[in-house]
Amino acid sequence: MELASTAFVNGGDIPGRYTCEGPDLAPPLFWTDLPEATRSLALIVDDPDAPDPAHPQRTWVHWVLYDIPPSAEGLPESASPLPEGARDGLNDWNRTGYGGPCPPIGRHRYFFKLYALDQMLSDQHEPKKAALEKAMQGHVLAQAELVGTYQKQKGQR
Repeated sequence: MELASTAFVNGGDIPGRYTCEGPDLAPPLFWTDLPEATRSLALIVDDPDAPDPAHPQRTWVHWVLYDIPPSAEGLPESASPLPEGARDGLNDWNRTGYGGPCPPIGRHRYFFKLYALDQMLSDQHEPKKAALEKAMQGHVLAQAELVGTYQKQKGQR
């Protein structure tokens, strides 16, 4: 299984358009080679470098999305419209949807993690990352990862 974006390459810079310094849109994503038994997909985007990559204290969750149908080949820019049936969880701003990179200091890494699951997770209601990961236990068929980096422009907040 592979996860990629037309906006940035694995290990590359995330363009400002997908951050708090731009319109803060979700980047376009696409995936290939799902396992045949896939019944749904889940996506978690997080930053393990918060708040300072030199002294990380926590992982900040930017996006939780689940029950993505395996017939979807990806997500368009801004993730709008979401594939039919896809559901949002809560990020660490305590809201649904994508929240782009906005690091307070230094260059952070952003992990886009896609999971192929052998079931739907419909019994969840706006789960946070930990609850979704718990619900996924024992149901992950495959995982793909895409990493982007971002550092705020100097002199801007």
